[in-house]
Amino acid sequence: MPKSENDPVGFIVEEAKATDFYFASDRKRYPPKFEYLTVESEELVDGVLQKVQVLAQVERIISQSLALRRDLDIEAITRIKEARIDDIKTWGVARILGYLVPTKEGHPPRILLPRRAVTPGNPIYIASDHLLSQFYAYPPEASLYIGNLISRPKIPVNIRINGFRRHVAILAQTGAGKSYLTGVLIEELMEKGATVVIIDPHADYVFLSQTEKGGKHGFSDYVTVFQNPESTGRYSKKDIGQVEEYTVQLADLDFDELCSICRIGTGFTNIRSGLETALNRLKERRVVYLREDIVKELTAVADDEEIDREIRTGARNAIKYIQSLRRLRVFSRSGVPLTKIIKPYHAAIMDLSGLSNVSIDYIVSRLLRDVFEAVSTDEFNYPVFVVVEEAHNFVPPKDFTYSANIIRRIAQEGRKFGVFLILISQRPGRIHPDSLSQCNSQIVLKITNPQDQTAIEQSSERLSADLINDLPGLNVGEAVVVGDITRTPVMVKIRSRMTKEGGADIDVVDRLKKARKAVGIDQKLMKQRKEEKKLDGSFSEV
Repeated sequence: MPKSENDPVGFIVEEAKATDFYFASDRKRYPPKFEYLTVESEELVDGVLQKVQVLAQVERIISQSLALRRDLDIEAITRIKEARIDDIKTWGVARILGYLVPTKEGHPPRILLPRRAVTPGNPIYIASDHLLSQFYAYPPEASLYIGNLISRPKIPVNIRINGFRRHVAILAQTGAGKSYLTGVLIEELMEKGATVVIIDPHADYVFLSQTEKGGKHGFSDYVTVFQNPESTGRYSKKDIGQVEEYTVQLADLDFDELCSICRIGTGFTNIRSGLETALNRLKERRVVYLREDIVKELTAVADDEEIDREIRTGARNAIKYIQSLRRLRVFSRSGVPLTKIIKPYHAAIMDLSGLSNVSIDYIVSRLLRDVFEAVSTDEFNYPVFVVVEEAHNFVPPKDFTYSANIIRRIAQEGRKFGVFLILISQRPGRIHPDSLSQCNSQIVLKITNPQDQTAIEQSSERLSADLINDLPGLNVGEAVVVGDITRTPVMVKIRSRMTKEGGADIDVVDRLKKARKAVGIDQKLMKQRKEEKKLDGSFSEV
């Protein structure tokens, strides 16, 4: 590395463009991959040609020798090394990020992309911390602090809150840290006063009201975990703390919604007529009812000879469709008002662990439709950030789900009203491409699956092939951020969380140790080994 910031670490060579350039460097002082560089260039700024400092990032670094070939044997290589004619050269490729242009006092500088190519022969320098801090800084009230540059741990990385208006996808393979990162985002959003609704199939976020050590933090009183009574749950209410029940009142469903849930299509004319007749009669006598009450009324309609025969036949045939509600163990005589779920400065965590997939799917569809309607009709006048874990299960490319339509609608129209999606998945290749492409920002952690890499590349114009190729080399907790939430693509080490994580992998070694202790096996083994040491002499083979 250079002795000072004024010493170059290499020179631009061969072809240079406005987007990237090649550089040659000293074999002992070359900049490592992901390091930031500057090079002087000339650009038209407000119609005047000016000298600017262009910021770039090392994408590839190559050490090469024409003398040390693969077809040589060890003796020949040794002789070349001893003669010091190994002819090792170091060169690399850097991707241009842009240059800063001052603005009015009190406003952050603008970042512009070069229109002119940098010049071969120009020296390149290691970028200063000051320049990088300016490059990735946003006003505190308009940004979220998520971590620090991978190559410069002292430089904070912030992302733009307004970038969430066009939705965000968090993508990573299992164990790469996506749930941990999402916890960081929720913490930051809560600090800014956000309303957050979290779809949590595996209870990864149920401890957001607790610190790492189990205590309370600043927004603990503004976090509520909701569970359905039928859920077995990953954690008990005693572990979690503040838990509310989430149920849906069956009587709140309108006729079309009930038909949709029971798969009674518009072509089933007689069945729909029979069901509608039964519901109208039931509602004349009851405000609240359950599935069993609908079945009884359908039976009564089917047996009522004063009713048209086709309607009676339809009512009898409707019974089997209504009985299918058994698989949705979410309905009750009372429901939870939406005002308990979406409130200013509040995080609602829908703990769906322990429920069947079909029940989870219905709850998500019902909740998101209610949220979207409340915000789009100005019933709720604040933006809502909707976090959807395991998004590939709710909005797949082909399979039917109850929740797919509302998620796609929010992806297409949510920004107009103030409902913003944060889709999270370890299998981006299994998310409907339209929904994924509607997420104009992506935070991508380690991904090695080629199909998932292809899905990410097709859904984002901001991720270059080189950045895609870097994904398998990321460490746990490292991510690439692209899109509207950042000025330029940035590689970040995610900061430590303030809240307790619920989705961390178990410590297998520690669990095995506890298992041995539970049966006292360690003590038995120690006793056995002591007895073996008392035995002297040798044993003959038989």
